[in-house]
Amino acid sequence: MTVSCSYQFPTIDLSFKAIRQLLDFCLLSRLLLAVLMLSGVVYGQAASCGETTADVVFVDGVTDSTVFGLGKTIRITGTVKQGAMAFGGDVIVEGTVEGDVAAVGGSVTQCDGSRIGGDVIVLGGVYRPGEKPPNRNPSSMTMMYAGYQQQLRDIMQNPTGLLKPRWTPSYVGTRILVVLFWFLVCLGVTAAMPGTISRGVTRLQLTSLRVAVIGVVGAVVVSGGVFLCLWALPETLGVFVGLLALLLLFVAGLFGRVVLYAATGRWLQRKYVPFGRNSEAVALLLGTVFWVVLTSLPYVWPFIVSFILVISLGLALTAPYRVGWQKSIVGSPLNTHVK
Repeated sequence: MTVSCSYQFPTIDLSFKAIRQLLDFCLLSRLLLAVLMLSGVVYGQAASCGETTADVVFVDGVTDSTVFGLGKTIRITGTVKQGAMAFGGDVIVEGTVEGDVAAVGGSVTQCDGSRIGGDVIVLGGVYRPGEKPPNRNPSSMTMMYAGYQQQLRDIMQNPTGLLKPRWTPSYVGTRILVVLFWFLVCLGVTAAMPGTISRGVTRLQLTSLRVAVIGVVGAVVVSGGVFLCLWALPETLGVFVGLLALLLLFVAGLFGRVVLYAATGRWLQRKYVPFGRNSEAVALLLGTVFWVVLTSLPYVWPFIVSFILVISLGLALTAPYRVGWQKSIVGSPLNTHVK
């Protein structure tokens, strides 16, 4: 079936409602995806509608619950009282959906004569209304980001591919660029805050277990606090708290990575590298290469990334507390020892 889509519905809403629903979607979509992966169940009734049943979930009649599709296209000809969400597939609405319609790595198509009562959220795809003005709730919104459609579709259709990267020339080139990027970031941050980075390295060497425990507790508190604020606080205040939490994670990740890379590079210099033992740049390069390689390993990279995040958050939360330290004769912010 070919759907003609020429009418353009307003697509961007930058209100607090849009930002809050985006935060809700980002936090809840991972949980929904995990449930779908574990259950392996796609709700709906499969039937032929111009396409093979292996690729399409056909929903007719009246459905009281939310319809999900994993790696499949959802075609709705009946009435869905809740909403519809497709991961790695499209949503084609020919009937009625009273709630929200969302697609990750796919598109949403609203045919002429159909109705969507809630919001439309599309990540990695487009929203295609019919030739006539779409039957939508005037207070609903449309949020659409069309970039990386094929990449998101591949990830949603084959989530296990994330755990096992393919060592293609493009992937290797990307990892080399990542090494260069973080090396330059480390050089810049170390030059701008030599004392802070030095204290962070010393703190990590002396109290690594304490930093890790504080990082774990901080991650749990931040995650739980964001969920609670989005659920309980007024819309504007909830969005503000959510943005502050994202800013905290970004700053902590940047600061913690630099400290972790610096400490690792200095340890590698002392143990295994016979040259450049007093070179700050060599230490940063060694630490960057070491952790980028670890985060490229199949199956274990999610644990490495989680470890980096926890350590980074712990270092950021303990940054105001000083540890006894002094610079060595060389004067590099990475060359420190305890009094």
